Amino acid sequence: MECLLEELVDLIGNAMPDLEVVDEDYGQLEMLDQESRDIYPLTFPAVLIDAPSAEWSNIGGLNQKGTATIRVRLIIDCYDDTHHHSTTTHLIARRKEKRHELHKLLQGHRIGEDSALIRTNSRFYTANHGIKVYESTYTATVTEMLEPQTVMTQAKPKIVAQVLQ
Repeated sequence: MECLLEELVDLIGNAMPDLEVVDEDYGQLEMLDQESRDIYPLTFPAVLIDAPSAEWSNIGGLNQKGTATIRVRLIIDCYDDTHHHSTTTHLIARRKEKRHELHKLLQGHRIGEDSALIRTNSRFYTANHGIKVYESTYTATVTEMLEPQTVMTQAKPKIVAQVLQ
């Protein structure tokens, strides 16, 4: 699953250079209020990526194919006042554009030779400190090969001709 995280961090970081942080999600957002935790500062906008689960089936020997779940969180600070008379309601549309840019990058993206990322769920919520979180869940088929695949071949029949007298 780590290969998924590595590829997606690189893909998003290269395609969206205006993001401050693109990283594996190990709870950085939830640790903001924990002063005793030693973490690097989480700056915004940020994208945090996690691959929390996969359902596997055997495809032969020790090799397996699975459906992985990938969670991507776009995190934007919303310190701007966006009420009706603020003249900054356009910032809501700017957040929507950033969310669409990220989704367009991910939806259908192929990881290796396996299937493409397909969004299966999304939710938006507000975290502490005026932070908006745009969370999307994707699934993709992944293959994990622990031994070389063998190809079964049938031996050609050997024909022996005997002349009878």
